[in-house]
Parts: sequence; structure tokens; C-alpha cells
Amino acid sequence: MRLLIDTHVFLWYISADSKLPAPFLAAIREPTNEVYLSVASIWEAVIKHGLGKLPLPAPPADYLPQQRDAHGIVSLPIDEGAMTHLAGLPALHRDPVDRLLIAQSLQHGLTIATVDTEVLAYPVPRLPWA
Repeated sequence: MRLLIDTHVFLWYISADSKLPAPFLAAIREPTNEVYLSVASIWEAVIKHGLGKLPLPAPPADYLPQQRDAHGIVSLPIDEGAMTHLAGLPALHRDPVDRLLIAQSLQHGLTIATVDTEVLAYPVPRLPWA
């Protein structure tokens, strides 16, 4: 499986947070799966950290890519191809980062791991958690 993990899933994973659903943990750890983290998720975390909403043990611009690499998660860049999918999405979800993740999932044929129920409104593969 080719899996795109949402920002909160990545943060729960690297901190061993009990909020991470067991199916997500298993899918991320499964060696045959390709696991991706969008650059948009790093951007989102950097912004939240700067606003004081996301405490981290080190500066996010260094810490988050280091954690991504340490866990064998691949960085997914944002390119113009995602914009074609983004432009075609109905305005069902107001969060621009989540909309971009949905577009990237469609662009690259990825299954999203998220607990954000608003993503369910879009025709994108989603990893079930319950």
C-alpha cells in the first residue's frame, strides 16, 4: 500500500501517542508499505509551532524532517500536478492543508491515514481506523 499520513497521524506516530489508531500504527510499520508525509504537513506543523499551538522538543524545521527520515517516511513534495486536482475539489473541507493532502492523494494514487472525518466527503482512499 502507498500511504499518505496526515499531520496529526505523523505527530502521534513520532511521539508514540496513544491516540494513534492501531491500524495506522500497523500500516506505518508494515515494511511492504510506502509511507509518505507531505511537505504541506511540515509547513502546517511549523506554523502551529510558531503560534504556540504545537510544542516540540526542538525547532520544527529541523526536528520534523529528522523524525521523518528516522522512521523511514518519504517526503512528498508539492508540485503543479496537485493543483489540477486541488482546483477540481468541491469546497467541502475548509482546511487548505487537508485539501492539499486530498489533492496529492488523488494525484499520486495514495491512501490517506487520517482521523479527520471531513476527508470522508471526498472520493479518496482512506485507511479505516475503527
